[in-house]
Amino acid sequence: MANSLLTPTQVTREALRILHQKLNFIGSINRQYDDSFAQSGAKIGDSLKIRLPNQYTVRSGATLSPQDTAETSVTLQVATQKGVDLNFSSVELTLSLDDFSRRILEPAMSVLAANIEFDAMSMYRDVYQQVDNHGAAASFAKILQGRKILGDALAPPADRACNLNTQDNVDLVDALKGLFQDGPALAKQYREGYMGRSAGFDFMENTLWPGHARGAGAGYLVNGAGQTGSALVVDTGSGAISAGDVFTIAGVFRVHPETKASTGVLQQFVVTAPAASGTAGIAFSPAIVTTGAGQNVNAAPADNAAITFAGPAGTAHGISMAYHQDAFAFATADLVMPKGVDFAAREVFDGISLRIVRQYDINADKFPCRLDVLYGYRTVRPQLACRLANR
Repeated sequence: MANSLLTPTQVTREALRILHQKLNFIGSINRQYDDSFAQSGAKIGDSLKIRLPNQYTVRSGATLSPQDTAETSVTLQVATQKGVDLNFSSVELTLSLDDFSRRILEPAMSVLAANIEFDAMSMYRDVYQQVDNHGAAASFAKILQGRKILGDALAPPADRACNLNTQDNVDLVDALKGLFQDGPALAKQYREGYMGRSAGFDFMENTLWPGHARGAGAGYLVNGAGQTGSALVVDTGSGAISAGDVFTIAGVFRVHPETKASTGVLQQFVVTAPAASGTAGIAFSPAIVTTGAGQNVNAAPADNAAITFAGPAGTAHGISMAYHQDAFAFATADLVMPKGVDFAAREVFDGISLRIVRQYDINADKFPCRLDVLYGYRTVRPQLACRLANR
């Protein structure tokens, strides 16, 4: 039977199917905000404010003590456009869908998916909770330590994932192979790299996790007692500090999110902007809050309190991530459909909106074609994620 020309809808849907299978990090984080963007262009503009849960303090005794509701939000901006440009002949368009998918769409969508996923993985720099295991192989005990951190942060037990870089997967798979579910659960697996469920996590492997190059910062001290907020005045230290470096401050302990009682565990912070050697200030997250509904530490740092960076100075380490899906958000918006072209189609599959546009080149008897995705991502609740820093 002769092959018929592929339609734009066929091509677009097949491209989305391939793209979806490649994105196991984006596929396991919050995607509910896609519907806030338009069917033909972003009706709310290119950004959306995501409201965070309200926090309150508890009264003791019978006397009324009203408190205001201070709502907070973060902004998810859909402003990154990536695509793949193809050029194929009218003969190639007569291929069967399977042939066209294997020869043309599979390599094109694989590289597009990898670049989108890699972009989104840069959100690891927003995560301040970390299991420190620098220079050592990943172990099941360290995974459980990450699980404890998420539990202490009140991350819901459902919808948690542990997304491993390839080295961490190698180190863990032998110990975990007897724990993964087989049988019917495996039949439902469809994302590449998905391994199974154990210890309250859906485990998956991903080749795209970047390593983190820890800065050379050391010896820094807090310069002045009582500092709060998201910047510290410091002195004494030396060595450049990298965005994404995790640190603790002597005497500054994390409190329980609800009772505000000290846990006796040092609060971790993450550097949000690089700083040169000998800097006088460090920008970081989360902000130090010592009172009220948003309190996250037992006390502000003392003068000359030591700042300790996680890991050996100037040494890179691997990154894997344990997280609840609501820690991060990813959204795509529908790109406008152009007029006066050979064909154009737009399809949405599992929240990923892909547009394909094709035009005819009469000089070369070719069909130049572009596939585009407009997307954005944001760390929404970093306390629901934990970095796993291994070798």
